Amino acid sequence: MRFLKALALASLLSGVVVSAKAEDVINAVHFTPAQNGYAQSFLKFVKLVNEKGKGVVRIDVRGGPEVIPYPQLGTAQKSGLIDMLNAPAGAYLEMVPEGEVFSASTIKPWDARANGGWDFVNGIYEKKGNAHLLAHIDAGTGFHMFTVNKPEMTEDGAIDFTKLKIRASPLYRQFFEALGASVIVQNATDVYTSLERGVINANAYPVMGYASFGWDKFTKYRIDPSFFQVDVLVSMNKKKWDSLSDESKKILNEVSVEYEKQSYEANLKETDRLAKEMIDNGQQVVEMTGEGRDKFLATAAKASWDRMTERDPTNIETLHKYFP
Repeated sequence: MRFLKALALASLLSGVVVSAKAEDVINAVHFTPAQNGYAQSFLKFVKLVNEKGKGVVRIDVRGGPEVIPYPQLGTAQKSGLIDMLNAPAGAYLEMVPEGEVFSASTIKPWDARANGGWDFVNGIYEKKGNAHLLAHIDAGTGFHMFTVNKPEMTEDGAIDFTKLKIRASPLYRQFFEALGASVIVQNATDVYTSLERGVINANAYPVMGYASFGWDKFTKYRIDPSFFQVDVLVSMNKKKWDSLSDESKKILNEVSVEYEKQSYEANLKETDRLAKEMIDNGQQVVEMTGEGRDKFLATAAKASWDRMTERDPTNIETLHKYFP
């Protein structure tokens, strides 16, 4: 009898051990310092996942550019050094030039999901970058040029770009060069010193997070309209994604879809608030008009598609179909 009881207990304990599932743990980094609005937005995404996935999946945030510098983010995730990235598509442009389509198009993230574009680009990321895309967050707003001095206007309603020594990221270098500006590619962490020393007299960035770097101390003019669309993605190393349980994947996908819309609306409101705050602190808005404005926007769109085509024309026709 004792033997049978012991056997039954052992069987029960064995069943508990077998049925218990270890929590999936995902290590993540974000591309901006923690005080920046984009990092704060990503932390909200993380909180939603951790609350909904309690006991199933957990994201541990390791930090920002102090952990992995921006230029190394794409290769760090591709190699498996980090599981999850919160970063613009620009972090992958050398490996996946097609990622620029997120900034070149104004399509809403959920519309790209509905028309098949999201899955198509995800397939490219998986093949070229060993990355699985989860979400396009903080969309809906664009980038602006900010200048130290009041820009000179041209007869067609644009500004005189030839007077600008502008800091750029790889995402918009070609665009600025096409406008005739002098371009210096720098990491965000170097911009403050460059503005302070007069190495540059202009900068480009979204309104969101701009003042958190202290750049508004120097750049007293914002140029409208904005250009491109903010292209912040949440992505994972594909091998890590494949290793997750089906339940974990389901939770991550559900939160991703939910947060795309939440962050879109929140980004619009926060951008309006921060823009007003900078204006209240002395920043002035210079609006391009007429033919000059139209040419500016057309040049922005063309520069992105041209660069994608130059780097790899294979998928361009299909991308145009999904991302008008």
